[in-house]
Amino acid sequence: MSSDYDVIVLGGGSPGEHCAGALAEGGLRVAIVERELVGGECSYWACIPSKTLLRPGEAVYQARQAAASAEVDVEAALAWRDFMVSDYSDAGQERWLADRGIDLLRGSGRLVGPRAVEVDGVRHTAEHVVLANGADAVIPPVPGLRELEGVWTNREVTSMKAIPRRLLILGGGPVGVEMAQAVRRLGGEAVVTDMAEHVLGREAAPLGEALGEVLRREGIELVLSASATAARHEGEDYVLTLDDGSELRGDRLLVATGRRPRVHGLGLETVGVEPDAHGVPVDAHLRVAENLWAIGDVNGIWPLTHVGKYEGEVVAANILGEPREANYDAVPRVVYTDPQAAAVGASAGRFSATVPVSEVAKTATYTRAYADDNGFLTLLSDGERLTGAYALGPEAGEWLQQATLAIRARIPLEILADTIQPFPTFSEIYVAGLKALRSEMAPTPRGRRGIAAGELSE
Repeated sequence: MSSDYDVIVLGGGSPGEHCAGALAEGGLRVAIVERELVGGECSYWACIPSKTLLRPGEAVYQARQAAASAEVDVEAALAWRDFMVSDYSDAGQERWLADRGIDLLRGSGRLVGPRAVEVDGVRHTAEHVVLANGADAVIPPVPGLRELEGVWTNREVTSMKAIPRRLLILGGGPVGVEMAQAVRRLGGEAVVTDMAEHVLGREAAPLGEALGEVLRREGIELVLSASATAARHEGEDYVLTLDDGSELRGDRLLVATGRRPRVHGLGLETVGVEPDAHGVPVDAHLRVAENLWAIGDVNGIWPLTHVGKYEGEVVAANILGEPREANYDAVPRVVYTDPQAAAVGASAGRFSATVPVSEVAKTATYTRAYADDNGFLTLLSDGERLTGAYALGPEAGEWLQQATLAIRARIPLEILADTIQPFPTFSEIYVAGLKALRSEMAPTPRGRRGIAAGELSE
């Protein structure tokens, strides 16, 4: 008995689209199931609108730093956001799918057994099924929080129609700090509270601390090492009570405390699969079970759009008969504040070296206040190759990709040090960074080692 399709992809976000596109290019009959907008969270309520909202303030700030003047037109900025999300229409994505011969099955889909998917009561079959149904924002169990009306998540903040007077943000991760800076530069106030000792609590402390310094300079209030114990609405304000008894107020409340894979109601029990604490479990090939795969946020490995797209390519290759394992040795993470905070690979290593951005010639041409720049690059190594890197600086997400490639390709430090960097660019920071790293790795003279260890005799 033949199947309706060769592959059904459950979820039309970026991971699902990329996987379906690669499979269609390989000559397979493919369908995508989507209950909302094709393009998913990233296109309409996350990556694209958040970066669009950040850009006007960034451009104005940089103009002022470079002996020019500029002002943000807030109404135009919000209109540009609407343009970038296609006014929340996926008609263009529908055409993209149709041009590639990919069927779009509108509705909520779930597994109803091996190689079978039900979409709003209609059963479809396929040789392979790919789970790409994403994740939802988490509302933590703070007393009173889940009962409050009008609380924002990433969806509401990125689609806001007006700038809050004072945005109260619970969570100092990427969404929290990006939206704090966007609101601040668009004319509002922002306060961020988090349980961690620094913003970006999952990254290396120096990176979060340096970004926190930047945010504070801009007038963004940071309340760290604090837990919310209650939430309420009082008059026109949302109020968070903290564990020390203090209170924070704002006319809008953004909850940015993470996301949880969508596993409930997915029908995993019909194929004998039990989700774990992270999401749908997969093997190195991203296989869940025979002819069943999972990519993107739903597998809980790395909740990043670019990782999901990569996983879509990996699964497509496996289905097309080209065995391939996913490799997460060099996953780049970028926070698109100004300056950007970026990291890749490990956050600690046997050897490490840090050099300032202010000493890179490009910085002096980029801003008149270059001497006050607290940006930096930290390189981590096992003694032979880079194992990690993190940086704070203008467009750090772009120039840190040298480290991403070096880690993934296991390029020896000697090759990196012998690489010619263009002048003047931020990439030149690798010259100083690698020199400092090799200095850290150099053997310590015997006499100095003895002094350091307290080994000298009387």
